[in-house]
Amino acid sequence: MRTEPVRVASLTPALDLPRTSEREELTTLISMKSSAFPYFGNNPRTEEPFLNISKGERKGRRSYNGRVYWQDETYNDSRVLVHVPEAFDVRKPGVIVVFFHGNGATLERDVRDRQLVPQQISDSGVNAVLLAPQLAVNAADSSAGKFWQPGGFKRFIDESASHLARLYGDPKSAQAFANLPIVIVGYSGGFMPAAWSLEVGGIQNRVRGVFLLDAVYGELDKFATWIEKNRAGFFVSAYTRHTARYDQELMEMLRGKGIAVTESLEGPLRPGSVVFVQTPDGVTHRDYVTQAWTEHPLKDLLIKMAATPALTRIAGAPYAAR
Repeated sequence: MRTEPVRVASLTPALDLPRTSEREELTTLISMKSSAFPYFGNNPRTEEPFLNISKGERKGRRSYNGRVYWQDETYNDSRVLVHVPEAFDVRKPGVIVVFFHGNGATLERDVRDRQLVPQQISDSGVNAVLLAPQLAVNAADSSAGKFWQPGGFKRFIDESASHLARLYGDPKSAQAFANLPIVIVGYSGGFMPAAWSLEVGGIQNRVRGVFLLDAVYGELDKFATWIEKNRAGFFVSAYTRHTARYDQELMEMLRGKGIAVTESLEGPLRPGSVVFVQTPDGVTHRDYVTQAWTEHPLKDLLIKMAATPALTRIAGAPYAAR
């Protein structure tokens, strides 16, 4: 049993819900209708069908680099990696961490076992749960699927409430999960669903922080707009030389809007913090989720968020009464 105290993610009063008896840590895969795929709509960047080739009855997509990915192999996995730490307490203020993985990934092999995302959340001691949707399966593709759609992110978050409550062991807690604030984390190719979720997701009032891990490859206007309109939240982008020019461009965009930018995570993470951290050349893109400016950067950032008094007051919203 983990005995460390839980760091609450807010000082706001929570619902007084009954606590279930002894609960084990739960990490599982759940199929969700509102997850990124399957997706049969258009690519909003081209206004053309996302699935743009066929072979008999089989449909697929020819990507920008000419590679063909088939729908039944690459864009047909609706599962979401859901993690509820053993110490999570729905009676206390908390957060939902939504993790958008990078290219060439699967939830089990990469997000869970190699990048240790569920473990980092548990080890942080922060009162947080995880949702990590499967994007393109094991493919060099950043497509956002249903997260391209207006309200797509909201539908995903809304659907997750009952699943989280069931895993937690108390179906009555769905109301609490339906009101938890959200931190969006995007790694590498995860920038695409992260950016579109911020722009058209329909749930901006609950997104209290954005954390990008070597992930600013484009959609700069969407990130800049969210930062400009959400001065009570935080934005952190850690990057290597691979994305440096895009991060520098985004910094200049923000400074042009009169938004202060910090290039160090040494100080406290405050409301309105906009932080860019360049990591040295020895840090590799592939290992960035476990080794960036520090070991286990997601764990480190969650601790910084929860330990800062000014941020903890705005990191959670009051739970709606049942």
